[in-house]
Amino acid sequence: MVRWSDVVVADYNYYFDGSAFLFALMKEEEWKVALLVDEAHNLLDRARGMYSAELDAGAVANARLHAPRGVNAALGVLQREWKLLQREQDSSYQALDAIPERFARALQDSVSVLAEHFNARPAEAPEPLQRFFFDLLHFARLSESFGNHSIFESLLAEGAAPALAIRNLVPAPFLQGRFAGCASAACFSGTLAPFGFYRDMLGMPDDTVTLDVGSPFRSEQLTVRVAMDVSTRWRDRDRSLQPLVDIIAAQFARSPGNYLAFFSSFDYLASAWEAFAARHPRVPAWAQSRGMDEAQREAFVARFAAGGRGIGFAVLGGAFGEGIDLPGDRLVGAFVASLGMPQHNAPNEVARKRMEALFGEGYEYTYVYPGLQKVVQAAGRVIRSERDEGVLYLLDDRFAREEIRQLLPAWWHVQRVYGPAAGASGGGF
Repeated sequence: MVRWSDVVVADYNYYFDGSAFLFALMKEEEWKVALLVDEAHNLLDRARGMYSAELDAGAVANARLHAPRGVNAALGVLQREWKLLQREQDSSYQALDAIPERFARALQDSVSVLAEHFNARPAEAPEPLQRFFFDLLHFARLSESFGNHSIFESLLAEGAAPALAIRNLVPAPFLQGRFAGCASAACFSGTLAPFGFYRDMLGMPDDTVTLDVGSPFRSEQLTVRVAMDVSTRWRDRDRSLQPLVDIIAAQFARSPGNYLAFFSSFDYLASAWEAFAARHPRVPAWAQSRGMDEAQREAFVARFAAGGRGIGFAVLGGAFGEGIDLPGDRLVGAFVASLGMPQHNAPNEVARKRMEALFGEGYEYTYVYPGLQKVVQAAGRVIRSERDEGVLYLLDDRFAREEIRQLLPAWWHVQRVYGPAAGASGGGF
């Protein structure tokens, strides 16, 4: 149908993926395409996924069980090189700046042998072997284009099969051709700040025209308060629970209605929900859980009924932090108990060092900008129309820092608040 269409609406992968059909057809037919990228902030993580790959050692072993003799021999060499690669690894995670040559050669040999086998005997394609071939092919293709935009990872998690991964950090080199191939491209979102970050990560030209459209909302519609005596830093999590839940309860008592409270992880969410239920048992509260199916997600949202009252506890950056619409009094306020920054761990520290080398802003590109993007998206659930009014609590003193406030929407008028009730303003910025 694409050949007879003037407008095509599709998921990102149809144009931006490495084997995207729409892009290939556009090049083949020499079409002049105007590309519109909606919710463009999501393209970063989606593109990283498109240009990343993982191989599981268990899949290699399973494929060998279904492989004929010639194929089995090649997979055996791959398996042996894999084991040699990980033999002296002294931690569960190891990042390399290059793919070891012997492993890369065994990888390409296995792909070639499998391709020849399926070409010669297309009817002999047991599902485990075929699935492994496609995974191996994807991994091999990414290994050929491997560069400083990606990391080669060796994973030895306890209780899981060893794994190898090519993890893309900067999809720009892969996306540049997609943007260059169209006649025009416009990327838009409510959270594309700072522009330079998304330009660098998505591969848009340095002279890309940017337009920051003024908000249709007024500052008076949203009361924004920073709780100055709350810290959600990892070391302060346990101490934060009592003042945090008391702020939520005090706001609910002042203005009963439906609220969302966002937390950085399911563990933190569970601790806060339990503390809230213990200290304020009369206030209705419900919580997001891991692995919710569609019916459970719909039930969670349905509790935000017009005229209702209660607190919904959710994970920042999860299913309820973006894409749900609760206008009017279906949602009158939100609490964000986190700057949304990714966890400080070995993979993210590797990413930070790479971002520092490439862009000179390693900490910001890895932690600050992605985190605050999730905060602004979650806060955006409160005001959905020109008539909505509500309140937003940013429950961490770091939100008062100048460099953080500069990344928040310009139409927010942020106030400092103090004390367990946090109802009295300590002054605006």
